[in-house]
Amino acid sequence: MSGTNVGEKVDGSNTMNNKNISLPMSRVKLIMKSSPDVSSINQDALFLTTKATELFVQHLAQCSFKRGSGKEKNTLSYSDLANAAEETDTFQFLTDILPKKILARDYLRSLEERGEDGDA
Repeated sequence: MSGTNVGEKVDGSNTMNNKNISLPMSRVKLIMKSSPDVSSINQDALFLTTKATELFVQHLAQCSFKRGSGKEKNTLSYSDLANAAEETDTFQFLTDILPKKILARDYLRSLEERGEDGDA
C-alpha cells in the first residue's frame, strides 16, 4: 500500500490540503519569516507548523475551559486562559503573554509598596 505525504492530495499533486486547517497559512508564514534566522520556508514545514499551532491553541483552550469559571455559561474568558498559563506546568511559558489582569489602583499600590521597601 503506497501512502501519501502530509498535505499531498491523492492525485499526486504537491498542493497543500487547506481543508485540514483553519488558520491562514499566509499569516503563519509571515510570522515565521519575521525571524532573522529564517531565510526560506518549505511548504510542508509551513503546513505542519500551521497544523501544530492549531492543535496547541485547541489544547490550551480546552484545558483553560476545563479549569475555568465559564463552564456554567459555556464561555471561555481571558482570565481562564491566564489562570491556565499560571497554574499548569505545560503553559508556564505563556505567563508573560497572558498575565493575570489587575486593577490599575492595585498595580499603583504595589509600585508604592515596592518603593517603600526599596528606601529602607
